[in-house]
Amino acid sequence: MNARVEHLIDEALALERDERFAVVLALLDSLDGDDEVTAAQAWADEIRKRNSEVHAGTTPAVPWAAARARLGAL
Repeated sequence: MNARVEHLIDEALALERDERFAVVLALLDSLDGDDEVTAAQAWADEIRKRNSEVHAGTTPAVPWAAARARLGAL
């Protein structure tokens, strides 16, 4: 990742939860083609499911630093 992307991610992470969710959906919509409503809804459903799993304790949370390191290694 470059410094600009890292800065944008840091700024996005500083937003409230609902604002972060809106940013995620907007970015996903920007990547979709003709099926953008379907894809955006599918991603929104998946995000909600994963969020519920983390809060229920069935899936462990990954610290941002570890996730960022994994992303940077891709």
